[in-house]
Amino acid sequence: MGTRAERFIQGTVVLNDKKAGKATSRRNGANNGGQRQRPQLEAKPGLDARVAASRLLAAVIDRKTSLDGMLDAEHGNPAFTALSEADRSLVRAILQTALRHLPRIELILKELLDSPLPDGARALHHLLIVAAAQMLYLDIPDHSAVDLAVEQANRDPRNRRFAKLVNAILRRIGREKQALLDYVSDVPCMPDWFLDRLTEIYGEDHALAIAAAQLEPVTIDLTVKSDPEKWAKSLGGRVLPTGTVRLDPFKGAITALEGFEQGEWWVQDAAASIPAQLFGDLDGKRVADLCAAPGGKTAQLVLAGANVTAIEQSQSRLRRLSANLDRLQFQAEARCINLLEIEDADGFDAILLDAPCSSTGTTRRHPDVLWTKDTTDIAKLATLQERLLRHAVTLLKPGGRIVFSNCSIDTIEGEMVVDKVLADHSDLKIVPIEPDDWQGLEEAITARGEFRTTPAMLADQGGLDGFYACVIAKT
Repeated sequence: MGTRAERFIQGTVVLNDKKAGKATSRRNGANNGGQRQRPQLEAKPGLDARVAASRLLAAVIDRKTSLDGMLDAEHGNPAFTALSEADRSLVRAILQTALRHLPRIELILKELLDSPLPDGARALHHLLIVAAAQMLYLDIPDHSAVDLAVEQANRDPRNRRFAKLVNAILRRIGREKQALLDYVSDVPCMPDWFLDRLTEIYGEDHALAIAAAQLEPVTIDLTVKSDPEKWAKSLGGRVLPTGTVRLDPFKGAITALEGFEQGEWWVQDAAASIPAQLFGDLDGKRVADLCAAPGGKTAQLVLAGANVTAIEQSQSRLRRLSANLDRLQFQAEARCINLLEIEDADGFDAILLDAPCSSTGTTRRHPDVLWTKDTTDIAKLATLQERLLRHAVTLLKPGGRIVFSNCSIDTIEGEMVVDKVLADHSDLKIVPIEPDDWQGLEEAITARGEFRTTPAMLADQGGLDGFYACVIAKT
């Protein structure tokens, strides 16, 4: 008789074959010379959103495609941009949730299937993940998720024969939801390679705390021009040790908040606000912000009184930076150039190099990172960071300072990059960051005075992104 899954599949094939035969007979008797016509399927509310979510999930998991680009409102994936704004929001929620809880969802599906899905059934795999994510972790009625998943299977030639299996698996999830969630509650939601790497760097307890932290709700953080306490009271938030105003929880449009139109603040994660604060007095100094877009750190440097040159090699990203500075009523010189081609005879008093990285510290906001990157990517990015830092050193005046930072939580992209550059430059030295200057974040200061935040820190205040920052002086 075969397994239960096989019986479902076999029954579905027979059923669909009968339907297909009848449909073919009807089409052959149609007008226009007996030519076959594709039946027009009635639109079903919500189905296009689920189809888009499945396609984009496949792109992330199977083709290692970054989610940000595909979810761009203007230039994103066509299946996404064709949706209404409400459906786009739903797709974002489904994908963020599915990727954030992926190991647990996949384990649940594995337990409910009598036998593994066929090797070529990747589309079915993604369909089931999208449906299960809605049922297990989102406030979407089970019957709606099941009905649309079965409809999606029936409309896809690759999955049509599995429609009954889809129905059975998802209905069982609905019946046994809490037991299934309890069963996987201790499963870390990150790939094994990354958890092993974090354990090697931070120890098992901290690594598991980081894994747990990425499942917590994402907060909205604001950097304000002045008086954080006032803005925290006005906007219903609280002030963090970084001086950031945190809105937690927050729902609604950021642009509708008091102070947005007046340019009184900008959105910036608390950890991302740290590097620009490490220079000390910048009043009147000439400062370069390398890799400057979207402009949050540039704005901080301008606010500190610096004469800022913001450098980006992407014209579109530079336009976004300029628009953000205009809203804030800040001015900075903007240059579009490859960072490795920058030359400046006068030199800069200070340089902020927030370098391109694996972004593994931002998985609370970008869970796709863990499924699109691997150790090879981290090593390549660390090599690029080293090249950028070595070039940045040539642009710095004697007596000047560089803050080197990124949002990776792997030491290959932080401490080890700095070590390699310092080993070849006797005129460079680390300027230790003093823990006493960062009350509430003392645990983030390393033994030699660098910043190393992780998503597990400030857990009682909503967490923060993982960031590395180091101050380097040129003697």
